[in-house]
Amino acid sequence: MPAPAGPPAPAPYAGGTSGRRTGGAPAAGGPAPQGLREATPRGARRGARRALWALPPVAVLALVFLYPLALVVQQSFTPENGGGAFDAYASVFASASFREALGTTVWLAVGATAGCLLLGFTLALIIAFVPFPGAKAVAKFIDVFLSFPSFLITLALLFIYGTVGMANGVWTDLFGVADGPFHFLGTPWGVLLAEITYFTPFVMRPLLAAFSQLDTAQLEVAAGLGARPARIVRQVILPESLPALAAGGSLVLVMCLNEFGIVLFTGAKDVTTLPMLIYGKAILESDYAAACVVAVVNIAISVGLFGLYRVVGKRAGA
Repeated sequence: MPAPAGPPAPAPYAGGTSGRRTGGAPAAGGPAPQGLREATPRGARRGARRALWALPPVAVLALVFLYPLALVVQQSFTPENGGGAFDAYASVFASASFREALGTTVWLAVGATAGCLLLGFTLALIIAFVPFPGAKAVAKFIDVFLSFPSFLITLALLFIYGTVGMANGVWTDLFGVADGPFHFLGTPWGVLLAEITYFTPFVMRPLLAAFSQLDTAQLEVAAGLGARPARIVRQVILPESLPALAAGGSLVLVMCLNEFGIVLFTGAKDVTTLPMLIYGKAILESDYAAACVVAVVNIAISVGLFGLYRVVGKRAGA
């Protein structure tokens, strides 16, 4: 009995002008399909249009920001009175005024950041977890407060604690003396108070956002197990809010390093920060090379800390 016939052998491929195999794949070396031939020029034209749309903002950024920044860096290496490229840097770094300004800037920024973290965390806890009338209005006011200029807060503190402010006026009226005891606004402590007052909402805003996403079931379970409020804050709320605290603190640190208006409006003559030193070198002394050197140092510190803020912000989901 003859064996059953197997499946017919596939017909050999005969190359034709269509450029396609039997299964639909294009033959090697054959012409590309019509859609593929049209896709490449069309994609190139679309990319060219996108590049043209990007040119205006890039040009504005280069003209308004990058070009002046490049001039500042160039001026720091080419002093007007001649000399080597690093002579201005060596002179500024060797000066006592620069070292004092750098130290003052760092300790004011670190102190203000620590104060903002402590005060901001406490106020955010009260607003988020302690029910009181107007809590939502206070939370919304924090968003509005972020748009206030820094000198406005300093001006308000001058009205209260200035030499002729309300506090000194009440003191002189009560005790019949010619002068009051409140003169700290012209000291580093007055600058520190003004910076903490102004920058605390920048810490509270991410904290309130983090608290709004906190699972209240954890708080209820902890309270049901007999945990006191302090322990709940320490073991439940604080760990969840650490990324928001780090993001807000990093932002405040960067802003405090570059703060100029608060120091200027407090009238603290003995407080010289890096921005104040730049102002003094450029405007009062007309030493533009030294001012540019200090500016380059300030920019380098700020960019480094801003990079840290971005990393922390991404980890915090900001």
